[in-house]
Amino acid sequence: MSKLELNALNEIQSGMSRRQALRVMGLSPIAAGVLASTGSGTVTKASASGAKGKIVIVGGGAGAIMAMARLRGALSHPDITIIAPNEIHIYQPGQVFVAAGELKPQDIIGSNLDLIPDDVKWIKDEVSTFDPDNNALITRNGEKVTYDYLVVATGLVYHYDHIEGLNSEMIGKNGISSVYLNDLEKGTANGGEITWKWFNDLKESAKKGKPRVICTQPATPIKCGGAPQKILYLSDDYLKQEGLTAEFTFALNGDKLFGVKEVNETLMKVVQPRYGNITNKFGHNLVAIDAEKKIATFEHKVETKGAYDEDLEEYEMITTVARIPMEYDFIHIVPPMSASDAVVNSPLSWQKGTAKGWLEVDRETLQHTRYPNVFGIGDVCGTPLGKTGGTARHHAPIMVANLLAQMESKALKDKFDGYTVCPLKTQYGKIILAEFNYLGAAPSFPLAVGEERWMWWAFDLYMLKPMYWHLMMRGLM
Repeated sequence: MSKLELNALNEIQSGMSRRQALRVMGLSPIAAGVLASTGSGTVTKASASGAKGKIVIVGGGAGAIMAMARLRGALSHPDITIIAPNEIHIYQPGQVFVAAGELKPQDIIGSNLDLIPDDVKWIKDEVSTFDPDNNALITRNGEKVTYDYLVVATGLVYHYDHIEGLNSEMIGKNGISSVYLNDLEKGTANGGEITWKWFNDLKESAKKGKPRVICTQPATPIKCGGAPQKILYLSDDYLKQEGLTAEFTFALNGDKLFGVKEVNETLMKVVQPRYGNITNKFGHNLVAIDAEKKIATFEHKVETKGAYDEDLEEYEMITTVARIPMEYDFIHIVPPMSASDAVVNSPLSWQKGTAKGWLEVDRETLQHTRYPNVFGIGDVCGTPLGKTGGTARHHAPIMVANLLAQMESKALKDKFDGYTVCPLKTQYGKIILAEFNYLGAAPSFPLAVGEERWMWWAFDLYMLKPMYWHLMMRGLM
């Protein structure tokens, strides 16, 4: 470890200049490793397995790269093919920090050329058709690829066009923003950049009056469920720092701000009252937008009691749907999301139920429930919780251990507990680190789950990115 890194660690231990010390450490993969070893533990690599078989990994994001790196290290003679069109790799958790002006767009751009080694066959294409009955798939360019074992890590797809009157080309115009937008082909994380401009346009408008702002959250599962509120609170705080204000509306399909009780209580009783200018519209799902007139239309579902069923001893519930128009000056849109069409339209997806269209895997083993040589990792998985990078990181060692067990004809013993983490940014310099699993709150540290803390902001902004590139994407954490 360098003298600079030691000085940074000493500063943290002495409690002096914490922000500067963490910034210095954030530049160092070695220091990141030291911090990682003091957290939830590091991975101890077992002796390499002699299991053989052709493994195909589909995807080029965080889950796919972590799976590739871990499998490559766990097998003595790995035969791995990865199918992904993107050379550009975006550190997606950084998008919100770009939106808030804390990072530049180039700070979160990396390359899969640096992550995929030469001994892994790389097909720079997408999968158009999965044929698991024949252990095969077809790429967009018509190439047939066979496998012995398949890892599906295709992430999810944003559907701006599922909102009537909207398409992705409209983001950044007429007061419309979306932090999720990116363009891998051009190598730009433009959603964060567009939203940072949106913050500043909002500030200029607030100098002249009290603009109406809507932040939305759709009815579908989404990547990082807390992101809509991160933009809500950070943009509000950005105005507050300048002595400005606006009328904020948070329109979400659900009936509460957050699914973890402790976090929801802090948001309702501490965070939102601190701003004093946020109106929640629960049960509101954005379905249409008139960009010229600046009107957003929401479907609002209301359930009312119908006739009483004496046999069931309960009332029949009648659902009515109303379309509610809302005028705005600025709107931040989180689009509906789904698995890719190749997954949705394949035998690999759940065919019914609330997870319909997502990859059908066992919620604990991450093995496909009908095709035992198929496993999933990351956002594509149709499990009750977890479409975050932190979830994928916890998926990785479990999925790899179970895939190796399958290759060795052993029982699958490793179990995923549903771990999900959301660093919920409630203002500049404060984060609620919401960690939870299938059973509820699951903090990695003996600290209250629902509390806002400066240290989580510092960790997320300065430490997580180097840990991502130098540890997680290398299969070391």
